[in-house]
Amino acid sequence: MTERTAEVAGAGLAGLTVATALAQRGWQVRVHERGSALREIGAGIFLWENALRAIESIGAFDEATRRGEAIRSWKLYDERGRCIQDDWMKSEDTRLYTVLRTDLHGALANAARDAGVEILTRSNVVGAHEDGRLVIDGGESVSADLVIGADGVFSPVRRALGLDLEVRDLRDGCSRHLIPRLPHDPVNNTLEYWNGARRVGVVPVTPDQVYVYLCCPSGDLAGRRTPLDRGSWKASFPQLASIIDRIPEDARWASFSDVRCHSWVKGRAAIVGDASNAMSPNLGQAACLAITNGYLLAQVLREIESIPDGLLEWQRRQRPVTNATQRYSRLYGRVGTRWPRPAADLRSALVKTAGRSRRWQERVNQAAHAGAQAVRAVSDGAGTPRNTN
Repeated sequence: MTERTAEVAGAGLAGLTVATALAQRGWQVRVHERGSALREIGAGIFLWENALRAIESIGAFDEATRRGEAIRSWKLYDERGRCIQDDWMKSEDTRLYTVLRTDLHGALANAARDAGVEILTRSNVVGAHEDGRLVIDGGESVSADLVIGADGVFSPVRRALGLDLEVRDLRDGCSRHLIPRLPHDPVNNTLEYWNGARRVGVVPVTPDQVYVYLCCPSGDLAGRRTPLDRGSWKASFPQLASIIDRIPEDARWASFSDVRCHSWVKGRAAIVGDASNAMSPNLGQAACLAITNGYLLAQVLREIESIPDGLLEWQRRQRPVTNATQRYSRLYGRVGTRWPRPAADLRSALVKTAGRSRRWQERVNQAAHAGAQAVRAVSDGAGTPRNTN
């Protein structure tokens, strides 16, 4: 069989994963990164079972998690200091690690290079065609058997292919920080605190760092202020004064967005990651699904030789779980940031009741479980190539 070629727009988590998985299956792959160097912006990141299995399968697990923290418990506390959620987002067979985004990105970049992926920097993709062409800034066009847009929320590839449906500002967001880790900070535990429409997460991420996120609605001007209004946040969360005092003042608040598309695929072109399904990070699955979906795209194209048919089958398998996770993440954000303050006790009761429901747990966690099962099937040798022509 002639070696197939792929051109990928974007060298983020999704782009590097799909590029590596394709290259490991015999493809000749080139990734286009508009920046002058590979870099990842952000602080910490949650890696659930689905993403962990994908990065294990491409050989990036050890490097990505070397400095990370295995999380055994995820607890949520309300305004009165009551624990209203205790591990309903985890189960005995679901691993959870927290790592630095830079560590994960570096591990994926190294795996891509080891697989023979060519990475071009200063290569700004501005469009694509369904016949397998990427358009580079300046008018140059590069052709391949497959083109992939992994180029973010405002994806030029998605727009050029006419796949846009909606990019929705969710009217809430957060600032993310890394602070020095002290002996009394949590170990192997993630803690989240709610007070009205504000949320704070405290997440151990390396032996000497803690990842902290401060979430609030876009209308909370004090909450999103730069420099950070420490006094305002300590007034909401006095028990976290030691944490908040360690946060740098140059906090940058960023809004959450949802991306919805008519389709993820068109002809010999596909979009993945934030380009296809950006979502709020409330369930810790935005990046995990980007990684898992990218990995499984390569696997489905190993099973089905016809690229357009394979892309449609990949979308059929992956989109329902992805869309459902996006909806549940959006719901989590609405409950956390838009609930009427006078009814805060009712919110706590509802969250606690939901956490005790096995059916609810399965729905909220379906991305971790379904994705892990799909990757496990690949690892066990499922998926013999077939020709649909």
